Amino acid sequence: MPIPRQFEGRLSLPLIAAPMFIVSGVELVLSACHAGVIGTFPSLNCRTVEDLKAQLAQIDAALAADTGAGRNPAPYGVNLICHRTNRRLAADTELVVRHRVPVVITSGGSPAGIVEQVHAYGGVVLSDVTDARWARKAAAAGVDGLILVCAGAGGHAGTMSPFALLPEVRAFFSGTIVLAGAISDGRAIRAAEVLGADMAYMGTRFIATEEANADARYRRMLIDCNAEDLIYTDVFSGIPANMLRPSIRQFGLDPDNLPAKNALDISNELNVDVKAWRDIWTAGQGIATIHDTPSVATLVGRLRAEYAEASNPPGARHS
Repeated sequence: MPIPRQFEGRLSLPLIAAPMFIVSGVELVLSACHAGVIGTFPSLNCRTVEDLKAQLAQIDAALAADTGAGRNPAPYGVNLICHRTNRRLAADTELVVRHRVPVVITSGGSPAGIVEQVHAYGGVVLSDVTDARWARKAAAAGVDGLILVCAGAGGHAGTMSPFALLPEVRAFFSGTIVLAGAISDGRAIRAAEVLGADMAYMGTRFIATEEANADARYRRMLIDCNAEDLIYTDVFSGIPANMLRPSIRQFGLDPDNLPAKNALDISNELNVDVKAWRDIWTAGQGIATIHDTPSVATLVGRLRAEYAEASNPPGARHS
């Protein structure tokens, strides 16, 4: 299936800047949209429902001004955590619907209660999945697209190779497929298409940009580290995630000998306030290709050049 019709003529690349806890603030979202990439953020980045309301209004106003000035920015999206522990889900969903958010990304639970509401105003629903079982459930709920979070992705990554998961899902799902996992340059975006995806999902590379709401030490770590500096662990968030070893060591912990305890117990034991994402930082396996912290506009320009070269390599035979 092609990219959803709502995105036609509005993208400079078939790419979504993934919603990242803390990191994806309004500035990053708008910069991505201005550059022709779908900018997204988790609703829970906002401490309260009122904060979410204010951020949605700010984004809507900025993008409306762009449109009024004759520009055609990419749409934006909000990530809703559908797990039963998210007590704000109903209130956040109500705001998303009221603001007619163009793209809604669901994670951590069934999207069944959200799809109909978003479709009612013409929005697009994409659902994060890590295996075919969850993909079938999301497809049955009527989502427009599936985001396959494969091995090598930052944050809560799956363990399946995209070479296995994507064709398995495509065999039963005709909607939009977005591929995630170690995608950090324009060549990888093109490779995702060759594999059969419609779009790519990029997170880690956007952390190392000027507009990201990320600690300067975090950005430096992304430049200095490579894939061997990652550990896949559930200790800090309760769900397996790729975490940066140096960010763990800075709290006196040995990444290879972590206690079988949750983050709260670790905080109490060390008498220090340690939290996943804020203090223990994540990255995907494509980290070795990160060498600088450009603006989003500069990064997207670079991605476009790499994508174009991969699509039409020098010396390629043309019919």
